Amino acid sequence: MARMGGKKHLKALASPKFWPVLRKEYKWTVKPSPGPHAIDRSIPLLILVRDVLKYAKTAREARRLIVEGHFKIDGRVRRNYKYPVGLMDVVEIVDTGEAYRMVPVPVKIMDLVPIGKEEAGYKVCRIENKTTVKGGHIQLNLHDGRNVLIRVEDPKNPVEAAEYKTLGSVKITIPEQKILEYIPLKEDVIAIISGGRNVGRVGRVRNIRYGIRRYRSIVELEDKHGNRFQTSLTYVFPIGIEEPVITLPEGAW
Repeated sequence: MARMGGKKHLKALASPKFWPVLRKEYKWTVKPSPGPHAIDRSIPLLILVRDVLKYAKTAREARRLIVEGHFKIDGRVRRNYKYPVGLMDVVEIVDTGEAYRMVPVPVKIMDLVPIGKEEAGYKVCRIENKTTVKGGHIQLNLHDGRNVLIRVEDPKNPVEAAEYKTLGSVKITIPEQKILEYIPLKEDVIAIISGGRNVGRVGRVRNIRYGIRRYRSIVELEDKHGNRFQTSLTYVFPIGIEEPVITLPEGAW
């Protein structure tokens, strides 16, 4: 893939392959604003509205709809047509009540899956890091740039935050960010693959072989048909213990 950072504009040929844009008809495309997701792991809101949801035929029409506040991302109205929509984000159409979640899918890398109104009220985020902040409280740094604070009574013994481990997932309400459930990364947990050759595949974790670095650690999973496959720990995203807590594409689980 061509270089995408450092400039205000983005050529269509250099855009991520999963963007549904006409690369040979138009020289330029929309470059996402800096935000919760990287350029190569997100889709600008304008392209989502025009080319994926088909609510507009032209960029001008899409920008007008976005500025008027017809679309919510994770429970908040977004008026920036360059806003990056990425992994596990919830997209809502205010006027129709439709809701979708951005999930990994085979070949396409990422796509929207229709979800119900109740499910649109929460999101699953992976814990990328844990930090200690002022007062001895623990802050969870999530995959989409969010930070969730776990308040502890005794900074020397933060038992309230002991269960939350990196690479596990938390189910949180949006936009309030209240933790509803914690899904650890361990054997027998259901996970979806967010990248690599097996992107979009869903399976139960059967074995984790930790290496020196995260990307060198190998995870073995088993899909619903009993087929086993391996991927890097970097791409494993826990989504449920007994059953997935999110709606998946048909046939995925």
